Amino acid sequence: MEQQQNNQLNIEISEEVAEGSYANLAIITHSTAEFVIDFVNVMPGTPKSRVKSRIIFTPMHAKRFMKALEENIQRYEAANGDIKDLEHVEIPMNFGGPTAQA
Repeated sequence: MEQQQNNQLNIEISEEVAEGSYANLAIITHSTAEFVIDFVNVMPGTPKSRVKSRIIFTPMHAKRFMKALEENIQRYEAANGDIKDLEHVEIPMNFGGPTAQA
């Protein structure tokens, strides 16, 4: 009689991480050994923005992440319609709020 192994992965998330961080810009760089993705929240009228999160992938995991993201976007669009590309959508840089003054 063979025993079956349980290959489940138990993943926990802290409350702080579960809150997430908003990012509207991703800067991607790479070397021969890794891909680095910096997530940034750029706000109009502010001269400086900070990296909110940095994720470092091996090339293999970067490719797997890209495929998983493509699959999820396809599922999203199948349920909710096409996501408009930023090249075709005009976004006002003041987001409808007051203009920042120093």
